[in-house]
Amino acid sequence: MAKKTVTAEPPPPPPIRPVALGEALSERYLSYALSTIMARSLPDVRDGLKPVHRRLLYAMQQLRLDANGPYKKSARVVGDVIGKLHPHGDQSIYDALVRLAQDFAIRYPLVDGQGNFGNIDGDNAAAMRYTEARLTEVAEALLTGIDEDAVDFRPNFDGSETEPVVLPAAFPNLLANGAAGIAVGMATSIPPHNVGELCDALLHLIKTPNARIETLVAHVPGPDFPTGGILVEPRESVIEAYRTGRGSFRVRARWTKEQLPRGQYRIVVTEIPYQVQKAKLIEKLAELINGKRLPMVEDVRDESADDIRLVIEPKTGNVPADLLMEQLFKITDLESRFPLNLNVLDADQTPKVMDLREALQAFLDHRRVVLQRRSQHRLAAIERRLEVLGGYLIAYLNIDEVIEIIRREDEPKVELMRRFKLSDAQAEAILNMRLRSLRRLEEIEIKKENKALSEERKGLKALLADEKAQWQSIAGEIQELRKKYGAKTEEGRRRTEVADAPEPIDMPIEAFVEKEPVTVVCSDKGWIRAAKGHLEPAAAAELKYKEGDREKFTLHAMTTDKLLVFGTNGRFYTVGIDKLPSARGHGEPLRLMIDLGNDQDVVEMLVLKGGRRFLVASHQARGFIVPEDEVVAQTKNGKQVLNLSDGEEAAVCSVVPPDADHVAAIGDNRKLLVFPIEQLPEMARGRGVTLQKHKDGGLSDAKAFKLADGLSWQSRTKSAAELKEWVGDRAQAGRLPPPGSPRASKF
Repeated sequence: MAKKTVTAEPPPPPPIRPVALGEALSERYLSYALSTIMARSLPDVRDGLKPVHRRLLYAMQQLRLDANGPYKKSARVVGDVIGKLHPHGDQSIYDALVRLAQDFAIRYPLVDGQGNFGNIDGDNAAAMRYTEARLTEVAEALLTGIDEDAVDFRPNFDGSETEPVVLPAAFPNLLANGAAGIAVGMATSIPPHNVGELCDALLHLIKTPNARIETLVAHVPGPDFPTGGILVEPRESVIEAYRTGRGSFRVRARWTKEQLPRGQYRIVVTEIPYQVQKAKLIEKLAELINGKRLPMVEDVRDESADDIRLVIEPKTGNVPADLLMEQLFKITDLESRFPLNLNVLDADQTPKVMDLREALQAFLDHRRVVLQRRSQHRLAAIERRLEVLGGYLIAYLNIDEVIEIIRREDEPKVELMRRFKLSDAQAEAILNMRLRSLRRLEEIEIKKENKALSEERKGLKALLADEKAQWQSIAGEIQELRKKYGAKTEEGRRRTEVADAPEPIDMPIEAFVEKEPVTVVCSDKGWIRAAKGHLEPAAAAELKYKEGDREKFTLHAMTTDKLLVFGTNGRFYTVGIDKLPSARGHGEPLRLMIDLGNDQDVVEMLVLKGGRRFLVASHQARGFIVPEDEVVAQTKNGKQVLNLSDGEEAAVCSVVPPDADHVAAIGDNRKLLVFPIEQLPEMARGRGVTLQKHKDGGLSDAKAFKLADGLSWQSRTKSAAELKEWVGDRAQAGRLPPPGSPRASKF
C-alpha cells in the first residue's frame, strides 16, 4: 500500500503593519537619495573616485593588468566588475571604462586602451569585445599599497568578495582629473588641474598648514584641461571660486592667424574648450554661416588629423581677425564656461563643499593615514620575520643537538620549544628548513637579513612616533611625483594657458548680421514679416494677408536695424529686424516676440535711429516728450515709458521734428488745439501733463510741427495765419477745425 504524502502547512504571512503613505515615501526616497549621493554621483575627496571607477581599477589590478603587462579584452574587465563588485548594466560600466582611457576627456588617463575608444568629434567607442585595456602608471600609483593594509575593505554586494572602501591614492586624483556628477539635491563639477602645480601647493601646505587661498592659487593658477585652450577668467574670480568651492572658469579656443597672398588671411583653431565636441562645433558654425549670422565668415572646414586644425575663412581681409574671433567667441562654443562645484564626500562619507585648501589637506591627511597603516603593516611583517630568523640563529648555534632531537624524539617540535625556549612559529620554521639551508653561507645571509630588518624596524618605530618625520616622508613622495609629472615632462607640461581677462570689445550689430535692405510689414492683427528689398507702395500692396486682416504698418529698413514698437500699455519694445520671419508666408505674430498682451495693441512702429524725440500721450490726453535713446528696451518685457491709470490706454506716439515749436492736438470730438511746445515737458518716464481738455471722448491724435511752415493734415496744409484762432495754451478745449479741413480726426 502506497504511503500518504503529508505536505507541511505554509508559514503564516507576516502581519500587515499600517504605515502613513507620506512616511513610507519619505523613508524610501531618503534611502534612494543617500544611495545616489554616496554610491554613485559624488567622488571621495581622498582618491577622487566614484565607486564604479574604484571598482574598475581594483578589478583590473586583480586581473594583473599592470602598466607593463599584456592587455586584456574590455569585456573581460567589465564581466569581472559586474560579477564581483558592481551589479549594474554592462554598457554603463563600459562607458565609465572608456572615459578613463580618453586622453581628451581625462587629464591623466587611468586606463591604457588599445582599439577604438572614441574621439573628440563625439564618436562612440567600439564595442567592448573589440577593445582591450590595462592600467596606466597613474592608476598603479592610486593602487600602491592596497595589499599592505593601507585601506579598509568591505564585503561586496553578495558577501562573496571584498572591495576597498577607498584607494591608497599616491596621486592627487580628485583635482588632477576632476569629476562631475548629479545626485539628488546636489551636484559636483570639478575641472582637471596640473599635477606639478598641485604638488607645489601640497608641499607649501605641508610647511604652512594655514596657508591663504591667494598663496595656494599662486601655485595653482587655474584648471589645466586635457584639450588645452586659454583660461581668460579674471584672477579675482579664480581666487573667489577656490575660496568658496563654487564658481566657473571661462575658457577660449587657441587660434592663430595665417597670412595669405593679396592681403588675405585665414584663422586656424588648434585647441578647443574642454568637453566641446568638434563635430558639433563645426556643425554649429556651418549653420550660422548658412543662416547669415556670420556675415564676415566665408567658410569653415575641418583639416584635423591626430591634432586639431579647424580652418575659418573670412570673406575679406579687411576685417580684423580679433574682431572676427570676438564674434565667434560670443555666439559659438569656441568660448565656454566650465563650472566649479567642489562638492565631495569627506573621510566620514559626508557630502561637503570644500575650498581648495580643504581639498588639498584632505588628500594629505589620507596620505598620512596610509603611511601609518603601511608602516604598521610592514612593522608587523618584520616582527614575524625577525622571530623566525631568531629561531634559525639558535638552530645554527646548536645544529648538532637540533639534528639529534629531530632524529630521536617522537615529538621534536615540543622538545625543541622546551629545550631552546622557542616559540611555536620558530620551532615550526626550524622543522621546515631544507637540508641545503644548513650550509655556512646561509647562516651568514640570515645574520645580514636579521641586522637589516632590525635597522628597518627601528626606523619604522621612529617614523610612527614622530609626526614631523611622517610629513617629511609624505613630502618626499610628493617631490618624486613632481619630478615624474613636472612642467619639464611631456605629460606634465601645462596645456591650458593662463591669460589676462580680455578687454570688452563693443561689437556692433553689423558684425553679426549681413546688412541688406528689407521692408517690414505688420498687419492690423499683429502679424509681422520682412520682405527683401525696399518695396514700392504698389509692390507692398500686393502682399497677401490672412482672411479678414489688412496692412497697418510698412517700413523701409536694413537687417542691421532695430524696430521700436509702442503699445497701448505705454511700453516701448525693441525687436531686431534680422530676427523677423521672411515675407514668403504671412509672417509670425508679433506677440510671440514681445510680451504684448492679447488685450493690447500696437500704437506705432518705427525704425530705431537714435537722437530723436517722441511725443507720447494717452487717450485721456496726458503726455510728454521723451528722448528716443531713453525708450530702447533690452528684454522682451519692454520698457515702461508712459504711466497709465486703470482703464487708460496710450494713443499717440509721433516723431518731434528738430525745429518744431508748436504741438497740435485733436480729440475724438474733432476739436483742435495748437499750443507752444515749451509747455510740454521732456521726461524719460511718467504720466505727463494734460494736452487738451475733453468733455466727451478723448485725445485722437497729436503732433509737433513748426508753426511758420503750417500744419499738414491729411495731405492738406493750414498756414500759420489760418491757425491763428486755434493757437492757445496747453489744457484748453480747442475749437472745431477751420472750414474745408478734413473730416478725419487724425493728422
